[in-house]
Amino acid sequence: MDAQKIIEAAWEHRANLAAGAELGEVRAAVNDTIARLDAGAIRVASREGGQWVVHQWVKKAVLLSFRLHDNQLMEAGGYTRFFDKVPLKYSAWDETALRASGNRVVPHALVRKGSFIGANVVLMPSYVNIGAYVDSGTMVDTWATVGSCAQIGKNV
Repeated sequence: MDAQKIIEAAWEHRANLAAGAELGEVRAAVNDTIARLDAGAIRVASREGGQWVVHQWVKKAVLLSFRLHDNQLMEAGGYTRFFDKVPLKYSAWDETALRASGNRVVPHALVRKGSFIGANVVLMPSYVNIGAYVDSGTMVDTWATVGSCAQIGKNV
């Protein structure tokens, strides 16, 4: 599957895409791209030859994901609920996975699936949006918002 080609083609016809439609190849390409963003395997922007390069097809996948998914009820730690299209990154993680990440996630730190959080990151009460990349050793400080597709370096 060439996710980039599938996403570029789907983008040209995005007005015709709907959450309930049978869009197997498109849905698979978008979901795979979001999973790769989540794992840090790809980025929305990367430094190449001393210049920042935006990978537009990856941004398009993030935007298409909103067309392909309906809002759904989501629980967050038993203290609140959301009605959204993007699940929280850590909702299915157990203590072992969190320990392995080296991350510290304090109460009210919200991270959407599809964002990458590097090793040994401290997340104070904050919000990290889909497509964001937060590199290792960084602290996202109190009430900071890391916007959609933002790129944060190491040890920030």
